[in-house]
Amino acid sequence: MSSQFTHRRESRAAALQFLYAASINKPANMVEDLNQFFVGLENPRETYAFAEELIHGVLANQEEIDGHIRGLAHNWEFERIARIDLAILRIAIFEMLHRKDIPPIVSINEAIDLSKNFSTADSKRFINGILDRMKDKLGRDSRKSATE
Repeated sequence: MSSQFTHRRESRAAALQFLYAASINKPANMVEDLNQFFVGLENPRETYAFAEELIHGVLANQEEIDGHIRGLAHNWEFERIARIDLAILRIAIFEMLHRKDIPPIVSINEAIDLSKNFSTADSKRFINGILDRMKDKLGRDSRKSATE
């Protein structure tokens, strides 16, 4: 596995953990909470630069992202979505909308892997369904980055 791929996978997992925790206990001071969070991780903070980008991006665009989730979660009340699944969806949709250098299919596959590691067995189908509908709304080749 390439170093960038490994760092991004670890960063997605770290971002997921922070966003999940923040959804349960809203950070009082984002800078302090992020510092505390990264101190507890295995690698130096610089290793998780992509995680920080994801965390800040999701939080800055959460209203837009949640609007997409609400529209795509057919027959499912937004408030009933498990918080861990919601954090996974938010990361993937942020990537799909705002990281044109990442092919949408990569974001979907990474989200499904996160769900396998951090959520229930049933969540991967739910997450895949929502993200597949999101991919179809993008209007670009899902297997290529928009920069190719």
